[in-house]
Amino acid sequence: MIFFIVFLVLLMLAGAIAACVFKDLINAVISLAFVSLIASILFYFLQAADVAMAEVSIGTALVTAIFVIAIRRTKRYEE
Repeated sequence: MIFFIVFLVLLMLAGAIAACVFKDLINAVISLAFVSLIASILFYFLQAADVAMAEVSIGTALVTAIFVIAIRRTKRYEE
């Protein structure tokens, strides 16, 4: 079980680094959603199911949707 948690933490770290490295903002937002999803899985394994559900609903879904809407409403440098 501890190896799975360490693996999830390493995935979370890789996603956070990828979010910093990406030049495209949509890719960075998707990477941050991945980090939030991994955090919610870790919260569930730490016996904090209520925090995990809040992280999934707010952190992964709502914040990602707000970021994507904000990015789509601004002018992107590729265009």
